[in-house]
Amino acid sequence: MSSSALGRRVDSGRFVPLHRGVYLISAVDPGRAQEMAAVLSGGPSALLSHTSALVLWEVLRAEPPMPFHVTVPGRSRVGRTGITFHRPEGVESDERGVVEGIPVTSPARSLVDAAGLLGRREVAQVVAAVERRGLIPREELAGLPRRYAGHRGIPVLRHVLKGVGDRPFTRSEAERRCLQLIRSAGLPRPETNVTVGPYELDLFWPGENIAIEIDGWAHHSSRGRFEGDRRKDSWLKARGIEVIRLSWRQITRRSTETAVQVGQALALAQSSRAQSAQYSPAQSAQYSPAHSRPCARARDRGRADAGKRQR
Repeated sequence: MSSSALGRRVDSGRFVPLHRGVYLISAVDPGRAQEMAAVLSGGPSALLSHTSALVLWEVLRAEPPMPFHVTVPGRSRVGRTGITFHRPEGVESDERGVVEGIPVTSPARSLVDAAGLLGRREVAQVVAAVERRGLIPREELAGLPRRYAGHRGIPVLRHVLKGVGDRPFTRSEAERRCLQLIRSAGLPRPETNVTVGPYELDLFWPGENIAIEIDGWAHHSSRGRFEGDRRKDSWLKARGIEVIRLSWRQITRRSTETAVQVGQALALAQSSRAQSAQYSPAQSAQYSPAHSRPCARARDRGRADAGKRQR
C-alpha cells in the first residue's frame, strides 16, 4: 500500500494509528487489540512478556496505567509511548506461547521476568494462582531459580518458593477475586480454607452447607485431579454439603451470572432450613393436640345428635 493510500484511510478514519506501522482497522477496538498492537510494533519475533504476559495468562490483574512489556530477542527497538521493550539474547522454544492469537512468553518465563518488577506479596499471589491453575508443573516451578540463575527477579522468586507451604489465608488470586465478587453482590461472607473431614473447602457457608471450589479443569487440570475432585464432591454431597465449582472465567468474565448462581443457592438453602425448623418433630407434637381437639369435639357432637334422633 502506498503512503498516499494509507494516508487517505487514516484521514477518513478507516485506519486508526496505534504505533508506527501498526493500525487499527475501523474505529471499533476489539478485545486485546492494544496488546496485539504492542507486539506487532516489536517486529515478527516479538512476544508480550513480563507483567503484561501474566495479565494475558489471567494470573495477574492489570492496574492502569500500566505499560505493555514486549520482549524482542536480540534486537534493539526504539522505545514507544506505552511500551517497554526488553532485549534478551534469546528465547527458547519452550518459553514461547500463544494466548488468544497473541505471541506471549510462557507462564514460567513470564513469572521469572515479572518477579523483577513486582513486590514479594504480588509474586506470592501469582505463584499461588499459577500453581492452583496448573499452568506450571510443580517440579518445573521449583526448578526455576536454578534454570534462571542470575535473572533480576530470582532472589524474590526464590524466597517466595521457599514459603509455598505457608499459604496465604485466601490462597490465590482466584479466591481473592471470588471473595470480592461475593462482597460486591451483598452476599454473606463465607469462611475460607475450611477443613471438613479429609478435605479442605475453598469457601464455605456452614449454616447453609454451601461450598465453593475454584478449579480450572476445562483447560489446565489433569485427569487425576478431575477424578479426585469428583470423589470429593460425592463425599461432601453424602453429608449434605452442596458444592458449586467455579472457573477463573466464571469469576472474572461472567461475574453477574456467578453472583446470581451463588445467591440463589444460598437463598434456597436458607429457605429449606427455615421450612425444616418450622416443621420439626418437636413443633409438630406441639401443634398436633390443637389440631386434634376440634376433630374430637365434632365427633362428640355428631354422636350426641345421633342419640337425640334415636330417642
